[in-house]
Amino acid sequence: MPSIKEITSAKNLQVKAVMELREKKARDDSGLMIVEGVREMRLARQAGIFFQQVYLARSFIDQADHREFVEFATKEAKEVFLLKDFIFEKISFGHRQEGALAVCAQPRKQLADIRCSDKPLFMILEHVEKPGNLGAILRTADAAGVDAVLVCDPATDIYNPNVIRSSLGAIFTVAVVEIEAPEAFKFLKSKGVVICATVPQAEKVYTEADLNVPLAVVMGSEDQGLGEFWVEHCNTPIAIPMKGKVDSLNVSVSAAIVLYETIRQRKK
Repeated sequence: MPSIKEITSAKNLQVKAVMELREKKARDDSGLMIVEGVREMRLARQAGIFFQQVYLARSFIDQADHREFVEFATKEAKEVFLLKDFIFEKISFGHRQEGALAVCAQPRKQLADIRCSDKPLFMILEHVEKPGNLGAILRTADAAGVDAVLVCDPATDIYNPNVIRSSLGAIFTVAVVEIEAPEAFKFLKSKGVVICATVPQAEKVYTEADLNVPLAVVMGSEDQGLGEFWVEHCNTPIAIPMKGKVDSLNVSVSAAIVLYETIRQRKK
């Protein structure tokens, strides 16, 4: 178990290095990511991700009900640092600060890592750039028992700290693979998967489609929609009825609607 080193200055090089990991370029160059929060850190470790560094806020470590987690985190880390609260706030991401953060290597998964069920269910994402939306979709994918999420847009940063935080750690419980669209299609075809895409102009409502099959649900962002590739290679275009004046739903809401309709049909 490593000894806990105390950091008392916000100008400390370790603090600056963590702050740099807020930016995609630093994450890409280093292959590292920030995992913040007790639940997220536990799920990351359960997924076999090693903590290179753990950072703990003074107010966090002083609370009696955090002793078990502090012991867990320090035992699982290569280095552990104790920070004054105002310093921890500088490395923390967003408003939901708990006082615990880890720096870890990014777990880059490949198609070979996917373990398919007898009737697989995949989520295909394109142009989903907003971290909060991607995180929410990953939570739904975990809850719905999705076999894997295939991210087919290089602009989407799956290891953005806000993705990890908004997913509540589900990014570590679901196989998430970054892949080019043609390669993803080839993989799905080899598994006999029906490709179902939400397309506004589709004539068939999602409840009328047969989703009780090996299935891939394809979603794009509400502002850009799907690219030509997935529209052309879709077996089953579906629409979600819109009765109001707005013309689209949030992509994470659309994903939840279709995935849970799939669950409902598979329980028949």
